[in-house]
Amino acid sequence: MTNFRSINLGNLAKHQFLRFLFVGMINSLFGYGCFALFLYLGLHYTLALLLATALGVLFNFKTTGTLVFGSRDNRLVFRFSCSYIFIYFINVIGIKALSLIGIEAYIAGAILLLPMAVLAFIVNKWFVFNYG
Repeated sequence: MTNFRSINLGNLAKHQFLRFLFVGMINSLFGYGCFALFLYLGLHYTLALLLATALGVLFNFKTTGTLVFGSRDNRLVFRFSCSYIFIYFINVIGIKALSLIGIEAYIAGAILLLPMAVLAFIVNKWFVFNYG
């Protein structure tokens, strides 16, 4: 059993994946907030997701690059953008699949937050920032 008093929060901040999860929560709240807003405004889920993803890419590039991977290299924005195009299509497929079994787009988007975050970490680590 873990003694919670022995956990050093400073050491947690040193772990890349834990930083990614924290930044990912912020990025997910931003992205899902945009997605839900666009759905509320009456957009189809594919367009709502596209717009939310586009806004999210700009926001996430800086937070993920700087806080998770320690990169301030703006030249990587193209690779980062390509990774989110890939993630967008995987997400659309997931929402469509869940909608086919009767799950509303709001809930489907929420269900896919964690799987898409894991996919985004893998793609960013190996394709965008090359910290293998």
